[in-house]
Amino acid sequence: MADQVTEYKCPACTGPLHFDAKLGKLKCDYCGSVYTPEEIEAIYKEKDEAAAAQGSQTQWANDTNQWTEEEAKHLRAYSCPSCGAQLICDENTVASSCPYCGNPTVVPAQFSGALKPDYVIPFLLDKDQAVAALQQYYRGKKLLPSAFAAKNHIEEIKGVYVPFWLFDGTADVHYQAHATRVSSYVQGDDQVTVTEHYRVVRDGDIVFEKVPVDGSSKMPDELMDAIEPFDYEAMVPFSSAYLPGYLADKYDQDSAASQKRAYDRMNNSAISTISASVAGYSSVAPEAENVDIQNGKSHYAFLPVWMLSTKYNGKNYLFAMNGETGKMIGDLPIDPGKTALWFCGVAGGLMALLAAMLLVKWG
Repeated sequence: MADQVTEYKCPACTGPLHFDAKLGKLKCDYCGSVYTPEEIEAIYKEKDEAAAAQGSQTQWANDTNQWTEEEAKHLRAYSCPSCGAQLICDENTVASSCPYCGNPTVVPAQFSGALKPDYVIPFLLDKDQAVAALQQYYRGKKLLPSAFAAKNHIEEIKGVYVPFWLFDGTADVHYQAHATRVSSYVQGDDQVTVTEHYRVVRDGDIVFEKVPVDGSSKMPDELMDAIEPFDYEAMVPFSSAYLPGYLADKYDQDSAASQKRAYDRMNNSAISTISASVAGYSSVAPEAENVDIQNGKSHYAFLPVWMLSTKYNGKNYLFAMNGETGKMIGDLPIDPGKTALWFCGVAGGLMALLAAMLLVKWG
C-alpha cells in the first residue's frame, strides 16, 4: 500500500468518497461509484510518488509509524472544548457533536503530531445497523423513561475508530499451592476420614498476542472491555482509505502509559490458566503466584466502534457498540415513577399470593 495519501475523491466525478461497511469498499456520495481501498491507492499512486520525489513529505522509518506531511495535510483534528477529545477525520467530514460527551461545538484544526496506526479493522456494520441495534437495546426495558428513547438523538450515533495498543509478550509463570484430597470409608462401626496433603507446583510459559488496551483516556476502560472481543482475522495493514465517513480518536495515552494495564491482563490470564490445570483435589490454597512477562512489543491499531453520547436530566449516558461484531454496552436511566409502580405491583402480587395461601390453609 502507498505510504502517502492525496485526496480521496471519486475518479469518475470528483465527489467525496466514504468507506461503506456493507460493501467493504469506498463509495462516491454523488455518482454511487464504488472502489476497493487498493484500487483507490493504485489510482493515486503516481500522485503519491510524484509528491515523494519532490520531497514534500518524510518517509516512514521501519517502526516509527509517523503520519507523513502529505497525509496530515488532508486530515482534520476536532477538539472538543468540553471533554478535550481530539478526533481525526478526513477533510470532507463535518462533525456535529463529540461522540464521547455529546458536546455540539467541535472546532476543526489541521491534524498533525500522532503516530500512524500499524493496523485497522474496517467497520463491518453500518450506521443503519447500529441504530437498529440501539433501538433493540431499548426494547423490553420496562423502567426506561419514555422520554429518553424519544429524545436521545439516536440518529447522532457516530462511527469512531478507537485507538488501541495491542501488546505481545511471553509470560513465565510459577504457581505453587497447598492442596488436599479428602476421602472417607466405613470401618466397622466407624466412619474414617483420610486427608492427604500435597504440594502442587506448576511452571510454564504462556505466549500472548495482541492483548488490547484502548489508548484514549476519554473512553471508559470497562466499556471497551465489555464490547470485546474483536476478530483479528479481519485486521489489515492500515490505509487512510478506510477513514472517509468515520471519525478516528487521536490517542492521548501512549504505549508506555498503557503497558501496565496490558501486563495486568496478561498476569491475571496467566494465573487463571495455570491454576485451572490444578484439578482433582478437594481444596486448593495458592501459596505463590509469580509471573514474569518478557519480550514485550506493542502495535498501534484503529478498531471500529459505534458510539452515542446523550444527556438525560443533566447526566451523560455513553453507549458503545463493536463495529465488527455488534456487541453493545451502555448505561440506561431509570424512571422513578415506573420503579415505584413496579415495586407496588410486585408487592401487591406477593400479598395476593400470601392471601390465597392463607385461604387454602384455613378455608
